[in-house]
Amino acid sequence: MPISPEGNLEDYFVTEYWLIDQYIGDELLVWGDGSVGQLGKNSTSDGFTPATTFAGGTNWKQVACGGAHTAAIKTDGTLWTWGETSNGQLGANLGGALVRRSTPVTTFAGGTDWKQVACGVSHTAAIKTDGTLWVWGLNSSGQLGTNNFISTSIPVTTFAGGTNWKQVDGNSRHTAAIKTDGTLWTWGQGADGELGVNDLNSRSLPTTTFAGGTNWKQVSCGGYYTAAIKTDGTLWTWGRNTSGQLGDNTTSNKRTPVTTFAGGTNWKQVDGNSSHTAAIKTDGTLWTWGNNGSGKLGINDAITRTTPVTTFAGGTNWKQVTGGNSHTAAIKTDGTLWTWGYNGDGRLGNNSGNRSTPVTTFAGGTNWKQVASDGSNTAAVLAGTTPDLPIS
Repeated sequence: MPISPEGNLEDYFVTEYWLIDQYIGDELLVWGDGSVGQLGKNSTSDGFTPATTFAGGTNWKQVACGGAHTAAIKTDGTLWTWGETSNGQLGANLGGALVRRSTPVTTFAGGTDWKQVACGVSHTAAIKTDGTLWVWGLNSSGQLGTNNFISTSIPVTTFAGGTNWKQVDGNSRHTAAIKTDGTLWTWGQGADGELGVNDLNSRSLPTTTFAGGTNWKQVSCGGYYTAAIKTDGTLWTWGRNTSGQLGDNTTSNKRTPVTTFAGGTNWKQVDGNSSHTAAIKTDGTLWTWGNNGSGKLGINDAITRTTPVTTFAGGTNWKQVTGGNSHTAAIKTDGTLWTWGYNGDGRLGNNSGNRSTPVTTFAGGTNWKQVASDGSNTAAVLAGTTPDLPIS
């Protein structure tokens, strides 16, 4: 979301796409699984070290990764997608047939006013500068919020409409978004309680969570669960919990939002993944919990955790975190990028094997700004000549 120079920086640190609207002249680097063209390098080969997309350029602003597709916004406000579009998730009007694009293409909607984009496994959602929310792709569980279950390969607005959407995220078969009035809305599959509406029914149009309230700041959708932070700094989770990904010291699913076992009022950013969660506090510490296969919690073992624990690397200078199916990536305030977990297809970008503790990517550097992952690939924005903004 946009950051005005005179604004409160903390108020806008509400998603993994933090601080990007002020960035100019930045490269987009990709690595990991490229089997369906999701790296955008005009090939279907995996990438074991960070490389630029076929589109190249130094005007990328924000990137998001889905199950097998990628979407990114440039500083000119254009939105680009690539990878698999078997359900229309590229938004390029290619229908529902299995089509793959290994180079970036613009969405059918076009325009130069895209502000934030998020990818689910097979659907995409994006917000424009006018505050409207657009969705496209698979809609079998109502995850597009269009009051039907019809998939679409071109962007359409949600049934709720409105011009006050601020941040959106999606994952397997559900979507969640926050409005400028601080209300939190969810829709799509609800079989595990991931909508937070105190039942297990799916919803094909946006609904407020059972917790209600007008103080939601950032939301992240994991695989059949959801995590969100309020303006008071509390962290709430709900939905599937079979691996302890809700962090409430149980493995029981929750139909309504609950606070993590760690509690506290100093959570700043959270990211939900397939079965593990990662979050950063205002003191700069990084915490992980849930499934720990391949060491994706970064705690130097492979033991699942049902409560938040700090990574093996420790430190108080973590700035942004994201995760995929079996790996995690995070950026520090010094601009270094660290990855850990499974690396069978190069998703760690370190040209080596699995890691149960954080390691830097092969590319190195101290000018990483934003990193994204969801499935088995990773993408990140690398600073050009524009200086980074201070973090307070």
